[in-house]
Amino acid sequence: MKPLTPQETSTLSAKLNAVWWHFFDWVAIVSWPKMLLFSLLAFFTFAILSLPSIFFLAIVATLIMKVLAGGKRRAELVASAALEQAKIETLERQLLEAKIAALQAQIEPHFLFNTLALIGQLIEVNPPEAARVHRHLINYLRSAIPQMRSGSVTTLGAQIELSRAYLEIMRARMGDRLNFMIEVPPIFNEHPFPPMMLQSLVENAIQHGLEPKVEGGTVGIRAHSTEGYLCVDVKDDGMGFNMHAPAGTGLTNIRERLAILYSGQAELLIEIPADGGTIMSLRIPC
Repeated sequence: MKPLTPQETSTLSAKLNAVWWHFFDWVAIVSWPKMLLFSLLAFFTFAILSLPSIFFLAIVATLIMKVLAGGKRRAELVASAALEQAKIETLERQLLEAKIAALQAQIEPHFLFNTLALIGQLIEVNPPEAARVHRHLINYLRSAIPQMRSGSVTTLGAQIELSRAYLEIMRARMGDRLNFMIEVPPIFNEHPFPPMMLQSLVENAIQHGLEPKVEGGTVGIRAHSTEGYLCVDVKDDGMGFNMHAPAGTGLTNIRERLAILYSGQAELLIEIPADGGTIMSLRIPC
């Protein structure tokens, strides 16, 4: 038989070492019932085939290894898996924050240009109303711009002020076709809240619920706590929500952000009231 070269010997040694550690990891992770069942089958096979005693010793050695070193190795594997998962979640969070920063770095030009155009028209026919819309635009920018520099969480109070300024501007554009009401107890104002998420739901309620409706309607924002969650509802009495339609980019983005920011403990719920319209609820752990 031709002797192995040093390189072949090294390769074979590496493969045997890898097989050994795979086997050792399996011994550490496998449950005791499965381990005992495996051992019994091996003993029966040993007895039926009259295998050399070395196989019997290997089975006994495996059980001893499970008792002496299995617990420690299992803990090491669990800790390693947890560390890898933490690294993945950190990268996902960093990617999410980068996406949010990119979104926040640009105030929607269409909305901004339309508002400036509205102010220009009102200056000629209704200067007091032009001044009022101008104040709301300043409040909107004052609320939005700090969020561009913040992290992944602000406060509910900041999000309410942003949505209030946006609704005031939209009411100036839509006239009597838009009404809104905000019912948020002051106790919730300092509660941590993801940036731009409430704003997205308010924009969705107007664009898809009220603007297509000839007579318009009302948007309501309400906050309350229940079972350890802060619940923020955005309700409109507009055209309603098609549950069978594919989820839009905005709602998909919200669900992805909630999953990453709150590790699956937060959710977006959509409800269709009996009297029509849509209720979108954000449930965030308190």
